[in-house]
Amino acid sequence: MKALPQLVRVYSREDALQKAETGHADKRLIETALRFYATEDGDIGVTYSGFCIISLPHKPLKSPRDRWERRLLQHGCAMTIEPGFLELGGRTVELGVPYGSTARLIMIYLQTEALRHNSREVMLGRSMYDWLNRMGMSVGGNSYRQVKEQAMRLSACSLRFTWDGISGGRRAAAFKKDSIIEAGMIFVDNGRSAEQGSLWEDTIMLSQTFFEKLKEHPVPINVGAVRGISNRSLAIDIYVWLAYRLHTLAAPTRVLWPQLMEQFGPGYRHLRQFRAKFLESLSFALVVYPEAEVEWDEQGLVLKPSAPAIPQRRFQQVMLPAGLDAAAS
Repeated sequence: MKALPQLVRVYSREDALQKAETGHADKRLIETALRFYATEDGDIGVTYSGFCIISLPHKPLKSPRDRWERRLLQHGCAMTIEPGFLELGGRTVELGVPYGSTARLIMIYLQTEALRHNSREVMLGRSMYDWLNRMGMSVGGNSYRQVKEQAMRLSACSLRFTWDGISGGRRAAAFKKDSIIEAGMIFVDNGRSAEQGSLWEDTIMLSQTFFEKLKEHPVPINVGAVRGISNRSLAIDIYVWLAYRLHTLAAPTRVLWPQLMEQFGPGYRHLRQFRAKFLESLSFALVVYPEAEVEWDEQGLVLKPSAPAIPQRRFQQVMLPAGLDAAAS
């Protein structure tokens, strides 16, 4: 996998794709690497450590009334997301649980901005519009509908994390049931275009509970990496998991396929199907995290101590509010 970044660094787009074709490399991986290195400026993002272990669903649940419940015995933690409703146009609309890559991108933006300004009030409008465009999502047409739907689902749902013990070598605090977004995030359909940056209210307010846990347990991530895999929700989940775990390891650590399936593949019935999908998504995550030292075999993965996705000192200088410690420290 490390040959891909080298190939993209040395050659032009056309030459890299041609050499990839000659060497039987996946063109999609080359394109992902090109997107990553085209914007590799080390821009810093952040996510709550809990989302590095348990994530949102990848697809919509069967009913908008269904809740999303995950419990990982290996980590001693669980997450429950309950769907909610909003009053829109004089009627009550059931929205369902947020899902997919779009919801993940919105959450990364909200968390990053909240921590960057040390405030649970987050600016939207033009700022969020520009950020989503940087992620490769042109907010118009179908993309507009996707962003609108996922933003509203995030606004209405409630979230609970529970921790029974130590995860990844670090003790994590419980997270009581609360909303993610306390106020705002209602779309403004006022006849103005997406390009005018007026799709949302000016600000939203994260709930106090969620904001406090984010400040206590932030995990730094590379925004350029997320952009490279922005349309692949499983690859995003694997990337943030590796960013959370690898640089804290003292020695190589094996994770078995059944453990990985428990964490990343609740929708799969057969291990072989999950393994094929996981390895495909892992390949994309490794392209945008070239420092990651990961091997795999018939038993599972071997995670090795690796350089962090974002150097800790730079994260503290740029992002971390005074007096706080990152979860990945």
